[in-house]
Amino acid sequence: MRRLIFLVALALAFCGFTALGAWQVQRLHWKHALIARVDARVHAEPVALPARNEWSRASATRDEYRRVAVTGEYLQGHDTRVQAVTERGPGWWLLTPLREDDGDTVLVNRGFVPNDWKVDVAPPAGRVRVVGLLRMSEPHGAFLRSNDAAHDRWYSRDVAAIARARGIGEVAPWFVDAERDASAPEWPAGGMTVVRFRDQHLQYALTWFALAALTLFAGWRVYTSTNVGRPRHQH
Repeated sequence: MRRLIFLVALALAFCGFTALGAWQVQRLHWKHALIARVDARVHAEPVALPARNEWSRASATRDEYRRVAVTGEYLQGHDTRVQAVTERGPGWWLLTPLREDDGDTVLVNRGFVPNDWKVDVAPPAGRVRVVGLLRMSEPHGAFLRSNDAAHDRWYSRDVAAIARARGIGEVAPWFVDAERDASAPEWPAGGMTVVRFRDQHLQYALTWFALAALTLFAGWRVYTSTNVGRPRHQH
């Protein structure tokens, strides 16, 4: 009886491990499609930002990492620094609202500045054209750290909260990571968007299938051992 229960448990484990392996294979195909889609977006010719009547339909799947171009004027005196850790060390993202030609407002991440960068460089005056990647708002704060608007401490790029704190009214539900401008000063450094996705689904799938194979082998050993030493019936 105990062996029967053990065999049933091994059968259930085999089914579970096989299902998890198949799920990881599905995730693998999804991730590769995502990587291909994002790669095509970041290398495409820049397009206009979605119009206001499309704001409510904005989503990461549909819009994130789309290469866009926007023209308008920066709103002077409304910069916001958001804490960042990058390949160039710790520092800040410098976000500035830009009033578009059609009157809408979008936050632009002008780039990264290091911790020891104390100079407040105003954004360019007059009409500008910014090319960059569309990024979705980050309303939930950073890992274990929540934004503190009252003390002007920002750990994520929550565009709605930043707009309220700066008193600039309604803004688009995304921000634009500006590309690096070769003619601009060293700081803020644009073009530092990290477009990288973890892709370990094949490893996970092989692990689950290997565990399924082990449970199958264990079940076979248990089953065959029940017949070892059994007397054969004489006719």
